[in-house]
Amino acid sequence: MTQRIAIIVEGETEKIFEKALRDYLSGKLPGQMPRLKFISEDGRILTGDKLKRDVGRLLARDHDAVIALTDVYTGARPPGFVNAEDAKRKMREWVGPEPRFHPHAAQYEFEAWLFPFWSTIQRLSGTNRNPPPLHPETVNHDRPPATHLKELFLSGKRRAYVKTRDGAAILRDQNLEVSAARCPELRAFLDTILSIAAP
Repeated sequence: MTQRIAIIVEGETEKIFEKALRDYLSGKLPGQMPRLKFISEDGRILTGDKLKRDVGRLLARDHDAVIALTDVYTGARPPGFVNAEDAKRKMREWVGPEPRFHPHAAQYEFEAWLFPFWSTIQRLSGTNRNPPPLHPETVNHDRPPATHLKELFLSGKRRAYVKTRDGAAILRDQNLEVSAARCPELRAFLDTILSIAAP
């Protein structure tokens, strides 16, 4: 039976991930591709009882599972989450013991998952700068991943990095397996979908 999975994301930035995700899953799940529904929260995942109600509503309708995907870096001061584990723990507490709910977090920001495609980033930004000297998912609150990309595009193309345009261009025709090999939180997110679709 085809599984229906709702994926709650913060906004349009994460929705650009949808095509790359579908391409990845179609190669991994021949004949078992789940029906994915991306739901944008226009900037930030709901918290507390609001998230619980949203998850309950989706499950009561026609979804077999709900995944919430948030950034650790939200721009809030003080930060809403310390790290990905803290974000997942809080979402789990808010929703309660619902086994069909799966919290996930990009550590620290969705753009960290783009860093493994650095040669593409260099080409699109018009620079030959080296990547940050850190593991992609350890680029943090002090200088989040999108800040690195903004600086690259300003120094190379002399224009702003636009998440929906440039993030989509970076992901175009990429294999998410390359990023998942370097980003444990992305790997966990992908593995959750695979386990739901083909238990």
